Amino acid sequence: MADPTTSAAATGASKPAAAPKPPNPVFAMMGMPNMRFKLPSRNWMIFLTITGSFTGALIYDRREKRRAQQKWSELVAHLANDPLPIDQMRRKMTVYLAAPPGDGLRVARDHFKEYVKPILVAAALDYTVVEGRREGDVRAGMAENIRKLRRKAGEPSSAVEETGVEAIVAETRERIGISDEPGPKGDLVIGRHTWKEYIRGLHEGWLGPLDAPPPPPASAPEEIPETVEGINVDGTPEAAETEKEEKPKPVGPTPAYITPTDYSSASLPSTLPHSFDSSIPVEFPHILGFLKTPIRIYRFLTQRYLADSVGRDVAAIVLAANARPYRDDVLSPDFDTTGASVDSTPSPDSSFTDLPSNNFEQQTVLEAAEKEWHKSVHKHEEGEGERVWLNDIVLDPRIASRMQRAVLSPEDDGRAQRIAEQQEYILGEERPVPVPFWKRMWIDYGYGESEEALKRKPILGNIDGEDGQ
Repeated sequence: MADPTTSAAATGASKPAAAPKPPNPVFAMMGMPNMRFKLPSRNWMIFLTITGSFTGALIYDRREKRRAQQKWSELVAHLANDPLPIDQMRRKMTVYLAAPPGDGLRVARDHFKEYVKPILVAAALDYTVVEGRREGDVRAGMAENIRKLRRKAGEPSSAVEETGVEAIVAETRERIGISDEPGPKGDLVIGRHTWKEYIRGLHEGWLGPLDAPPPPPASAPEEIPETVEGINVDGTPEAAETEKEEKPKPVGPTPAYITPTDYSSASLPSTLPHSFDSSIPVEFPHILGFLKTPIRIYRFLTQRYLADSVGRDVAAIVLAANARPYRDDVLSPDFDTTGASVDSTPSPDSSFTDLPSNNFEQQTVLEAAEKEWHKSVHKHEEGEGERVWLNDIVLDPRIASRMQRAVLSPEDDGRAQRIAEQQEYILGEERPVPVPFWKRMWIDYGYGESEEALKRKPILGNIDGEDGQ
């Protein structure tokens, strides 16, 4: 029979724990602690995985965003190298932007500076920005600019124009013989809300009168009780009435000169061009609300798609190589939409208010953005008047047929693809040799100069005569 003590010792005895590995003598001499490498705990693993994934997605998106913007900038950069005579001004674009519904103008400005402006700067184009802080400002500003063009073209008007700085500068340039660069111009409209005001102002400017309509009749003023030695007739002190003075209300945009229901009865002016300058609606996604945080995070991490889409639209209108009329499902395919065949005389049956909705392409542009507007914008109070953002887009066929949209030609589209693959570069230039990272950092921190800077650096001779010559 086996000894129980021996069997217990054989089965239950465990090996003694291994002694900790002694620290490296070199680390001990340097005063460093005994660092033991081990996996982090479960909580640390969760934290590092989430933060690392988010950081990696953010870095990747910003890198691809820069590449997309660089692709479209290089596509149009050759325009900046074109020689321009000294008596010509650079081709100018017009940018329309307004504060998004429920937010301020700063958000729209940041969107323009981040996605649109880099391509305009790469092409060295001039631009004018028409801003709107409130609903209706862009509509009023655009309509007034069109009315000024009509007055300048010779249409009779009794309105007295104020001489501003822009008019004085334009008159001075015309007097000394400076003209604009020949070539098509264009309008960049940022956002669905701005696009609605753009369409409304375009119709108001060309179909509306040049003179402001008479104001509506004012209501009868309320009777003010007479006072006797500072006391009202009803016995209340006069001082109490002065304390209830109403504060002045902020002045809104100029009232519209024409309503959409009067488009069909309005006659076209003689100065109406056969076709307007190309326009392009630029995407401007903007969503508010705490419950929309997942959507906002997703868009924050996928800005590369927005940069590529906006860059394509801006490059198309900057190159101005190809344009097409906006599609109209009512007109037959063989209908000439160039504007020359459009009859300027309104017919009795030219009413378009009974046509089905979404009849023109201009009505469906960026339409999905309206669903993301803040709920406070969709509230329509009684007696509020016209709401350009909430009302449907109404188009006159005579104006809609003259609008055209800038598109990218197949040749430019293919060249942009080759630029993205680094097979081509700016027209007339060769792609520079890539600079190593260490050399670029060495130059950026001021310890050296790039080869391009050295080529542009002037070489001066012996200007002090130190060699005795």
